[in-house]
Amino acid sequence: MAVIRLAFVLVMGLVASPSVAQQASDTSRARVLVLGTGGTIAGQASARAGNAYDSGKVSAADLIAAVPGMDKLAQISAEQISAIGSQDMNDKVWFDLVKRIHAAIEKKEADGIVITHGTDTMEETAFFLQNVLETDIPVVMVGSMRPATAIGADGPANLYEAVRVAAAPESRGRGVLVVLNDTIHGARWAQKTNTTSVQTFRSPDAGPVGYVDTGSIRFLQPAVTAKGPKLKLPETAPLPRVDIVYSHANMDAAPIEDAVKRGVKGIVLAGVGDGNSSKSAIDALAAAAKQGVVVVRSSRVGSGFVNRNVEVNDDELGFAVSLDLNPQKARVLLELLIANGITEPKAVQQAFVATK
Repeated sequence: MAVIRLAFVLVMGLVASPSVAQQASDTSRARVLVLGTGGTIAGQASARAGNAYDSGKVSAADLIAAVPGMDKLAQISAEQISAIGSQDMNDKVWFDLVKRIHAAIEKKEADGIVITHGTDTMEETAFFLQNVLETDIPVVMVGSMRPATAIGADGPANLYEAVRVAAAPESRGRGVLVVLNDTIHGARWAQKTNTTSVQTFRSPDAGPVGYVDTGSIRFLQPAVTAKGPKLKLPETAPLPRVDIVYSHANMDAAPIEDAVKRGVKGIVLAGVGDGNSSKSAIDALAAAAKQGVVVVRSSRVGSGFVNRNVEVNDDELGFAVSLDLNPQKARVLLELLIANGITEPKAVQQAFVATK
């Protein structure tokens, strides 16, 4: 009987050991703060016909609770910043996100941040945060193309992988990341490229920075340790107004002249080809620049760089070019530059070159 008792104690000790080890590992798990803003990932089926849904109806906490195994990835906390579709994303929500992330950094509350967000303007929010946050901790944007209540919803897997990336030490020092569909993109290059496909996010000019697969997170490049200067935010929203003017065949000066009359501080041209437009439009942009409106030429094409002084004499007309930034990201950067008092064309151009 003594032998049996001893064997029982040994077996129980072996069984108990992993539990103790698990408890010890629990205290060493990364702390990930999930900030919800709404979007399709938080969408619910609507009473409207077909595949209709309403964005932002499911809280960040409920999203986390619905994904099996999340508690094993990290110590997760969740807060709701907004509950909107990302078509309604605005400066106030951006400022609220920055304020909360700064607080988490200063108080050392989190080792990583995940932001749930609609896909429509996710690239703009990611690029905005990239330009104002100065931290090594991972900040990961995540969303979905199908609502939480849909058959085959992609949100749970995307959220699981975003938390994995945010909790991983190798994600530090990489700036703001976008994680969807097993792929990791950098904030500067990520673009939504398809209206409905789960593979909508791509980085046409740079490619993804990494992948999430079954066993590991695979980054394709080393972390960038050097940081460029970060842009400061005003005390309160909004940012200075910058309009995007879309170029097209038979374009006249009216959209540009109207923007100037409304008091815009900057204009981004979503130009044809290499950021070009009709003579009427270019003349109107030149006139706007002479009145102090900051003008940046971008392209509606979707990939490629916009080059200075090729088809348009930027030096003479006082324009900057967006390089690889699409119109929506060029607008974000120009808003921030104007807010920081950077309006002289050469200084604006240098900022577009230096921004990572």
